[in-house]
Amino acid sequence: MSDRCVHCLMVQSAGKRARSGKECRINLISENSLIAQLLAMSDEKTPDFMNTPGDERGLVVEESKPELKKPPLYQVVLLNDDYTPMDFVVEVLEQIFGMDRQKATRIMLEVHTKGKGRCGVFTYEIAETKVAQVGSYAQQHQHPLMSTLEEA
Repeated sequence: MSDRCVHCLMVQSAGKRARSGKECRINLISENSLIAQLLAMSDEKTPDFMNTPGDERGLVVEESKPELKKPPLYQVVLLNDDYTPMDFVVEVLEQIFGMDRQKATRIMLEVHTKGKGRCGVFTYEIAETKVAQVGSYAQQHQHPLMSTLEEA
């Protein structure tokens, strides 16, 4: 039996050639799973025990990339009320959403005139945290400012 890894032997049985000067490395992902990652293959011949006479079916090894899906995004929306001072809304936008004074003032005016204003678009967990921060900060300062999150 060869002292080389099973992955190299499988690739060689498929008739593929190796890249020179590299090794095949295998990373252990967990105790129960092993993912072989081909960095390169050697130039040695396929071992005899891997060749079956009359068997033209070779083992084909393809590198696959995981299919990643972008997470859904949510927008945080401030809601207008008749009691929260405009300066406090600007302060919230600066403190929690990291906006500069000019952008915070523009969004505050949008909240005041249109009834609501978009503060930002985030993944669900971050948007949920921002809504909680707004509520907590407003409550600490005894203002009824409310915010919600909506799917973007």
